[in-house]
Amino acid sequence: MAQALATHAGTRMGAIAQNVAHADSPGYKARDLPDFATTYADQYDENLRITRAGHLGAAGAAPLEAVVQRGGDAPNGNSVSLEAEMVKAAEVRQQHDMALSIYRSSADMVKLALGRGR
Repeated sequence: MAQALATHAGTRMGAIAQNVAHADSPGYKARDLPDFATTYADQYDENLRITRAGHLGAAGAAPLEAVVQRGGDAPNGNSVSLEAEMVKAAEVRQQHDMALSIYRSSADMVKLALGRGR
C-alpha cells in the first residue's frame, strides 16, 4: 500500500507541476487525480490485491490518469489557480513523505526481525 501511495503522490505531483507550467496558457484546463482512497479502491478488489503485473486481474487495473478540473476560469479560459496548486502540492508532499515513512518503518521491522537492528 505504501508503494501505491508513493506512486499516486508522484503521479499527482506531475499533474500539479504541469498545471503550474501552464498557468499562463490561454484555454488550458487544470488537471488533477482523484484522491488516493478512491483510486486505491477502484484498482484493488477487497479480496484480491494485485502486487505484480502477472497476477489475476492485473490486466483490468487502469493506469493513473489525470482528469480535467472544473472552476476558476479566467477571462482567457485558463482554470489554473496557483494558490490552489501550491496547497495541493503541499498535501501531496505530505502523502509522499508518509508513504516513505511507512516503507522505512517496515524495512526497519524486517531488519530487526533478522537480528540486524537499525
